[in-house]
Amino acid sequence: MTTETTNSGSCCGSCSTDATVDVQSVGVTTVYKVTGMTCGHCEGAVSKEISALDGVTAIQAVAKTGEVTVTSAAPLDEEAVRAAVDEAGYELVGRA
Repeated sequence: MTTETTNSGSCCGSCSTDATVDVQSVGVTTVYKVTGMTCGHCEGAVSKEISALDGVTAIQAVAKTGEVTVTSAAPLDEEAVRAAVDEAGYELVGRA
């Protein structure tokens, strides 16, 4: 399930303020700090890449805070998360 809310104050005026991918919200929840996200498009790009990792059940990326909350069946390898964020074009600072 993807939840999007339109935000006319974003860089392009048509992006969402929260990008959420919710497959099944159970397991381990970890909050990461990501730099470079500025709008809903950014949130969606990061969410898409991280959601492709094995075991990820839910993601919420918030550009305003730079936080990405990831729920997974088991703890994720931080280097795998870092690679996914890098693939999306952003930088993982670490755990928030």
